[in-house]
Amino acid sequence: MLTKMVDTSDEWIVQRTGIRERRIAVNQTTAELAITAAKHALADTGITAQEIDIIIACTATPDSYTPSIACRVQAELQAQRAVAFDLSAACSGFVYATDVVDSYFRAGKAKTALVVCAETLSRIVDYTDRTVCCLFGDGAGAAVYQWSETKDGILQTFMGADGSRGDALLATALPVEDPLEQSRNTEVDRFLHMNGKEVFRFAARTVPEAIDCVLKQAGVTIDEIDWIVPHQANLRIIDVICRRYGLAPEQVYVNLERYGNTSSASIPLCLDEMRRNGLLLAGQLIIFVGFGGGLTYGAVLIRI
Repeated sequence: MLTKMVDTSDEWIVQRTGIRERRIAVNQTTAELAITAAKHALADTGITAQEIDIIIACTATPDSYTPSIACRVQAELQAQRAVAFDLSAACSGFVYATDVVDSYFRAGKAKTALVVCAETLSRIVDYTDRTVCCLFGDGAGAAVYQWSETKDGILQTFMGADGSRGDALLATALPVEDPLEQSRNTEVDRFLHMNGKEVFRFAARTVPEAIDCVLKQAGVTIDEIDWIVPHQANLRIIDVICRRYGLAPEQVYVNLERYGNTSSASIPLCLDEMRRNGLLLAGQLIIFVGFGGGLTYGAVLIRI
């Protein structure tokens, strides 16, 4: 279908991005995707909504400024005890939210947390811009975390940001204008704009930095890592990770070709597939690494 909307071809897209398919939410809101993912996560863990202490929703495409996606999830789940708020870190949302959960747990302020990442990026994609429309898809994923006294779970986290390069991945919201003017501008550029080369350079620098930091802090070497689960942005960026650490392709989980870039949802979507396919085994060491709008980046080292 994209070949009918913009000057491109399947070969051009696959060679430059590694993406063959993407999903589009036609009649679903971001909140509906989030709620579905949250219900599946709770069903898989056997944890009830009444046990949840905190709900963090990550999205770059909320349905409304208020209420938040997290509050809509809380209401639907009837998780009355839960604190609920949205976190805005674009493609780094899942790793940022995991870091926040870890901080809540270590502070003794929560024992059970729900992180849900949902995106309807198709709503802010210009399908006449082939540098953007080929990349992004819609989707949602969720994870439930529980505090444990064992040495498993979240071992180390590292978060970073470089706001000076924020305009390299830009989606504007409200226009700057005089609110008392009679003839206010109703035509707002709501589409996502990306400087692909700048974002690639950022990722190539910061992804290894984030991975190196969590390894160093934990006293672990890359040879001890069973899986790296990166944000699914572009196959070339994932190749940079493999070359940088001398990793075999089967050590880095990739589902980019089937879903495209789903922003904050990409890592939890990978983890769900890995779990369902029996790839996640007790005792494994895994690194999640995210990077994206803001510009933001981060990594989490976890033992399952």
